[in-house]
Amino acid sequence: MIPASTVDQVLQTAVIEEVIGDYVELKKSGSALRGLSPFTNEKTPSFYVLPEKGIFKCFSSDKGGSVVTFLMELEKLSFPQAIKQLAERYGIEIEEEEMTPEQQQARSERESLLALNAWAQNWLTTQLHETEEGRAIGLSYFESRGFRAETLKTFKIGYCPDSWDAMSTAAIEAGYEPERLLALGLAKDKDGKLWDFFKGRVMFPIRDITGRSIAFGGRTLSKEKKVAKYFNSPESILYHKGDVLFGMHLAKPAIAKEDRVLLVEGYTDVMALHQAGIEHVVSSSGTALTVNQIKLIRRYTKNITVLFDGDAAGIRASLRGVDLLLAEGLNVNVVLFPDGDDPDSYSKKVPADVLKRHIDEEAKDFVAFKLDLLGRESADDPVKRTEMIHSILGSIAVIPDAIQQGVYLKLASEELALSEDVLQSEINKLIRAKLLEEQKALKREEFRKQRLGEQAPPPPVHAAPDWSDEHAPPSLDPVLGGAVAEMDARRTVIERDLVRRMLKFGELDFTPPATPEAETPATMAFARYVVAYMQSLSFEVKHDVFREVYGVFLTHAASESVPKMEDFMKHPDPEVQAFVVGALVDKHKVSVRWAEVHQIYSTREEDQLNKALMDSLHLLKLNDNLREIAEIQDQLSDLNEAIEQNDETAISSMRQLLERRKALDEQKRNITQYTGTTILP
Repeated sequence: MIPASTVDQVLQTAVIEEVIGDYVELKKSGSALRGLSPFTNEKTPSFYVLPEKGIFKCFSSDKGGSVVTFLMELEKLSFPQAIKQLAERYGIEIEEEEMTPEQQQARSERESLLALNAWAQNWLTTQLHETEEGRAIGLSYFESRGFRAETLKTFKIGYCPDSWDAMSTAAIEAGYEPERLLALGLAKDKDGKLWDFFKGRVMFPIRDITGRSIAFGGRTLSKEKKVAKYFNSPESILYHKGDVLFGMHLAKPAIAKEDRVLLVEGYTDVMALHQAGIEHVVSSSGTALTVNQIKLIRRYTKNITVLFDGDAAGIRASLRGVDLLLAEGLNVNVVLFPDGDDPDSYSKKVPADVLKRHIDEEAKDFVAFKLDLLGRESADDPVKRTEMIHSILGSIAVIPDAIQQGVYLKLASEELALSEDVLQSEINKLIRAKLLEEQKALKREEFRKQRLGEQAPPPPVHAAPDWSDEHAPPSLDPVLGGAVAEMDARRTVIERDLVRRMLKFGELDFTPPATPEAETPATMAFARYVVAYMQSLSFEVKHDVFREVYGVFLTHAASESVPKMEDFMKHPDPEVQAFVVGALVDKHKVSVRWAEVHQIYSTREEDQLNKALMDSLHLLKLNDNLREIAEIQDQLSDLNEAIEQNDETAISSMRQLLERRKALDEQKRNITQYTGTTILP
């Protein structure tokens, strides 16, 4: 268990904009920082960080909270794991309190696998630099490729000995379980014995956005054609290859500075460019580019330059990835290296300044590049020329921005000597065909689910919550509908709005209205007044999240104080933190000059706090009243059969229920006189 004092130290030390800046490109927006949400696929930034409050708010996903909550939501960590990650980042030593055997057993599988990968990376690096085999085979290979020692150190390059079980044996001797080795793909099982999956290969650690080793790529140095040149770790709970870009943890600062990322194919391409002083570069690790990898890029920049190898086959394969980039709204440039060269080999042939100049000067937008490339290939062949035009239009058709699409359409029209109307007509056909295919795919999926007895999930809703009372569910007639569950839902909305006001105006000085008992009531903090009033009426908050927040107010009310933001941000439940932040952070605000300019004076919520509180309490009481009436009606229905048989006990119970129903009806009439509504009997 992590002591509370250590948690406080971590929360006070961690700089939220630094941590979130590892995942999101943040730009100044007033007193806040703004960027694209890492939780949803949005095009317009709705993710805010408020450094002075130490919180974030994502309006597209409705998530929010502290820096700890951010890591919990994005990295899928537990509260202790997130605290430990922050403590490690800021050099805070954690002396954990003694854990019970049950707590020891409950340690995260993810944490254990991360520890094993960290050990493996260190062990492999040691093998490369400090063993005779590693230096003779692995280190000499990189030296022959022109890589310097500091580059190998930066990327933590290693070597796995050409032995069946050297690594597995060392891991087990270090205390790691065989099952963990198998789970990460570091070892395979053959007839009950472990053998090293990467034996005899130089090793490239694949690291996540924070620099932790989550997988490995291994390159064989064998010249046998039957041996695969590269192996990557299999997918695990740590590693999903379609979500990771090699080198991204190192490239982030340079990408932010350049507002551009360079995309290459292999590990050594990234290393070679880094060695030449070009650091805003990442790689898809030899696999086809995925949408999730593009989303990762888009967190930091919308501008990308794809560096192509010089061979025609590689270019054609890479062009398919360009369409994906365009479809996700990125601005795409392309650089071609001389035939036979890739970024790695070319960087070894020319000085660093020549390499940088080549990338800058040879960069072409994708349409110009494709027109030039395919134009040379088609020459005067009408069939090939037609195919070329359709290929170019196919790329333009996926661009989501209509203006950008129009610019490229005009460029293509000029280069191809065809009218824009003709090209636009063809693009419209492509778009319609794509939509039709998507509809067919959706119908096929629905049909498949129907055959399997599945129900299609509802589409996700990312709308920000509306906290106003007017959006509460309408009043229900429980006698006719028996809608107890819906009344509980209504109570939840009322509780939410009540607790929201406590959060937003809790510290505001509040003077209760005068009463016969107290003609000049004492001024107190609004939150303390609400707690006192709720307790006097024996009201409870029932919803789990709102009850947790209200409980913090209760605890502080006992010491005649009001909780601060940091008191809520210590709560281990992300839902609690998200609710608190959502209650306090407004995406839109009325301009301070609105009244001055337009002479329109909006009613401020803080000026109506007593009325709002009384409205909420009356609605809570009315809701509970209606719920109890519905339950009484159900009980009366259950007694019908016994009453028909003249069961005295049932008749007595009926009289008691009717008396209670009469009292509730009177109570309901009194409440509705206040609310000005009529509820039919």
